[in-house]
Amino acid sequence: MSADAAIQSTMALAQPAAPKAPISAPNLAAAKKAAKEYEGVFISEFMGSMFSGISTDGPFGGGQGEAMFRSMMLDQYSKQIEARGGFGLSAAMTKQLLIHQEARPQ
Repeated sequence: MSADAAIQSTMALAQPAAPKAPISAPNLAAAKKAAKEYEGVFISEFMGSMFSGISTDGPFGGGQGEAMFRSMMLDQYSKQIEARGGFGLSAAMTKQLLIHQEARPQ
C-alpha cells in the first residue's frame, strides 16, 4: 500500500460515522411489543419449570383442579412479573431486533 493510500484510509477512519436514519415509531413499538411478549413467555416457562416438582396432593393441595388451572395461574404470574420490569430481557431483545431491522436490506 502506498503512503497516499495509507493516509486516505486513515483519514476515512478518522471521519465520524454517517448518522443512522432514525428508527420509525411503528418499528420501535412493534419491537418493544415483541420483546415484551417474548419475555412473558420466557418467564412463564421459567415459572412452569419451577412449579413442575410441586405436588397438588395433600391436605392443602388443590388436587386435580389446581393441576388443570396451574398453567393459567403461571401465565398471570408471568404477566405481573413482566409488567413490573421482568428479568430485563425485553430491553436487550428490543435492541437486537432494531439492530437486525437496520441490517436488513431495504
